Amino acid sequence: MAYVEAEYFGGVGEQRAAVCDGGTIAIAPLHVNEGEPFPPTGSPISQALRRLGVVASGGEDEFSAVRLHRHRHSEAWIS
Repeated sequence: MAYVEAEYFGGVGEQRAAVCDGGTIAIAPLHVNEGEPFPPTGSPISQALRRLGVVASGGEDEFSAVRLHRHRHSEAWIS
């Protein structure tokens, strides 16, 4: 199970993620603050999704590979 959170406005923001596997923390809570670059291992969300087995193909990241971009606007969640 993964917890992922992204908060962006105008292309600037932050990410958080953590992964549990069988009741054990597999990836401790990760956080990248606004203005910080992602580490070489990728964004917190990409790291969490990779731990769940997501494989991104050329030109996309794990976020796009599982089509999370469809849920960018919370107003649309209700409809």
